[in-house]
Amino acid sequence: MSFSFGRRSQARLATVHPDLRRVFYRAIGMSPVDLTILEGVRTLSRQRQLYNAGAARTMKSRHLPHLVDGLSRAVDVAPSVAGQVRWDWPLYYDLADVIKDAAEMERVPIEWGGDWRTFKDGPHWQLPWAEYP
Repeated sequence: MSFSFGRRSQARLATVHPDLRRVFYRAIGMSPVDLTILEGVRTLSRQRQLYNAGAARTMKSRHLPHLVDGLSRAVDVAPSVAGQVRWDWPLYYDLADVIKDAAEMERVPIEWGGDWRTFKDGPHWQLPWAEYP
């Protein structure tokens, strides 16, 4: 079965860098489960709210709009099963393989929050600072 993004996910993807957008449009076509884009660009007040709640570890998030183009360099995505967003880690590990493969096919370097050592963030994907300052 092939999935495609709904209107809300498409609108959220429209707020992220085109390279990251390409990766996720390829990934949805390869994914064994449906995907929901939870968040692309994020306001400073939203970032502060997440930071204060402990759901974010920095105020220098890649979700904040870039000064040059106003687009995010990060996206949060979740698997959706039977129309429900899921938070169980095995699904995120399976999804990570698909997204990393899609990024490789698109020749876009990408970082996954699930690979971080101290603060695991399964939904979070971002373009690396070095390649996308």
